[in-house]
Amino acid sequence: MQQRLPSLFDEPILFAHRGASAHAPENTLGAFSLAQKLGATGLETDVWVTSDRQIVLDHDGLIRVGLRKKPIADLSRSQLPSHIPTLDEFSSTIGVDIPISIDVKDTAAFALLNKYQLDQSKVWLCHPSMETLSMQRSQLPGFRLVNSVRLAKIKEGPERRAASLSQHGIDALNMHITDWNGGLVALVHRFGLAGFGWDLQHPPVITDGLRMGLDAVYSDWVDRMVDARRTL
Repeated sequence: MQQRLPSLFDEPILFAHRGASAHAPENTLGAFSLAQKLGATGLETDVWVTSDRQIVLDHDGLIRVGLRKKPIADLSRSQLPSHIPTLDEFSSTIGVDIPISIDVKDTAAFALLNKYQLDQSKVWLCHPSMETLSMQRSQLPGFRLVNSVRLAKIKEGPERRAASLSQHGIDALNMHITDWNGGLVALVHRFGLAGFGWDLQHPPVITDGLRMGLDAVYSDWVDRMVDARRTL
């Protein structure tokens, strides 16, 4: 069993991946509301920008129009299916007290985020490019920035990546749970970074991730995350 290691946070964040997506249609207001009822302490979603400059929540960013699929960027808000919420609708539904992890799929969203009524200190903006995040640091000073990447993609090695993230004011490193171990979590903590782990779907995996000191975990199964946290 993984030895219990400390987190940077008083309580690790239990992010409901795309809402309670194991229980309801993903990235819908119903899935996010259900996740809160089940005990999620954070919500995760993906964002795109429509042709009329609205930030909306969807994973793939492609919408079927007739026999073809079109990018959300080519469609106005009114052309999207009703189940796809805007960021305004999302924040109005869930409130401002819960941490939000946003996977920024369309980098055009970065320039629009400051106009939204969000508690920026509780919003974690995730992107795979350290360079893209670094450029946003001065533009989005109140938001938390997260480098989401697989370990195999970090060619310079995790220690140098952690040092660079810290130097550029990026707040967290987010990797697949299979990329993490207790030593790597301790490494990123040494540079003042939070360690986030995604795709924790089964109770033993969730428990191990929390025990190795991860500061946030992502799962489709909110009930399993909540139960695992209670056992520690």
